Amino acid sequence: MTRGQIGNILTVSALTREIKALLEGNFFEVWVEGEISNLRFPDSGHVYFTLKDDFSQIRAVLFRMQARIIRFLPRDGLHVICGGRLSLYEKRGEYQLILETMEPKGVGALQLAFLQLKERLQKEGLFDAVHKMPLPRFPQAVGIVTSPTGAAIRDMIHIIHRRSKSVRIVLYPVRVQGEGASSEIVKGIEFFNDQKAVDVIIIGRGGGALEDLWAFNEEVLARAIYRSRLPVISAVGHETDYTISDFVADLRAPTPSAAAELVVRDRTEVKIALCHLTDRLERQVLQVLQEQRTGLSHLTKMLADPKSRIEECFLKVDDLVNQFRVLGTWSLRRKREAWMHLSERLFLRTPFQRIKEVRAFISDKERRLKGNINHSVEIRRHKVSGMQGRLDSLSPFSVLQRGYSITRKIPSLQILREAASVMAGDKVEVRLHRGCLICSVERAEGS
Repeated sequence: MTRGQIGNILTVSALTREIKALLEGNFFEVWVEGEISNLRFPDSGHVYFTLKDDFSQIRAVLFRMQARIIRFLPRDGLHVICGGRLSLYEKRGEYQLILETMEPKGVGALQLAFLQLKERLQKEGLFDAVHKMPLPRFPQAVGIVTSPTGAAIRDMIHIIHRRSKSVRIVLYPVRVQGEGASSEIVKGIEFFNDQKAVDVIIIGRGGGALEDLWAFNEEVLARAIYRSRLPVISAVGHETDYTISDFVADLRAPTPSAAAELVVRDRTEVKIALCHLTDRLERQVLQVLQEQRTGLSHLTKMLADPKSRIEECFLKVDDLVNQFRVLGTWSLRRKREAWMHLSERLFLRTPFQRIKEVRAFISDKERRLKGNINHSVEIRRHKVSGMQGRLDSLSPFSVLQRGYSITRKIPSLQILREAASVMAGDKVEVRLHRGCLICSVERAEGS
């Protein structure tokens, strides 16, 4: 095929644009079901992931504005149904889904979001019982954060005033459903914490669907309840309705009416309790008085006549004084005897006597030392004499005395032991017992 037969030649960009127009023109609204994988949350706020089934996969993106609308948190492995349009990313030549909405399959988005937030806050410890504050037994003022037009506020006001007219009610009006309702409830909690004009806070509303109650499932409200320095009662919906605020609050009331009954004690019940406590107090006071009266009577019997008790004490004091005198005299006598004994011992051990004994000891030691030295010197003198005799017997001079002589060659003074060591004419020295002879050798024989 020649170039002329090919027809128009397109650039990569032009071909990509035509494919993009074709895809977006024919797939401008699609619904796709699949499993999320390779999920990414970049700093831009967009959500990128891959939607796959057993045989294929396709890239998908949920831009920041749409991601904010999604109630639940996407995660890998979650099966979802997505709605959007098909587009092509020209830079890489890859087609992808631009999503507008996304729902989890099998469970509603709100229910999944509720379960995810509950699990996360529970792991953080926001539901732990150690953080729960007790309700005041007799509150002077109750703060209520709810809608001013709903039936819940009318029921709570009626029950509180019926149970105790002295309790002051402070209403902070808010919206209890719709966008921004949770932020208004948070402001109400913060208002009462800042003003410190109430003793306890009630947040709540009447029943409704999960969507209607969703303001009480927002994370921002849960954290505001957790931060509150005043005890918070959550009274949302009916008895079977549970919200995140119920788990974080210091107390959950099944209904707003039940919250009013829990926070304020009934006047009749208080009167009965006071009467009961008054009876108990009177009985205990009477019992204490009777015990004190019995103890006083016992002490009175023990005390008898004060005068006789005083006289008895005087006698005891005199007896103790006499004992002290006897013991004092005996102690002084013992100390005096000990002192005299020590004086005698000290006299016998005077310094002069001690010096005399030391001198005698030194004299004796000196005498014994001199004797030992003389004896040792005498023994060594005898040893030296014996050794001197043996040396004299071995001395060459003793041999000369017996008539022998020593002949040495001159000038080397070598001792001659045989005639062959000299020749005729050599000079020799003949050593005698007394003196020596210088001789000249005339002839050597016996060589």
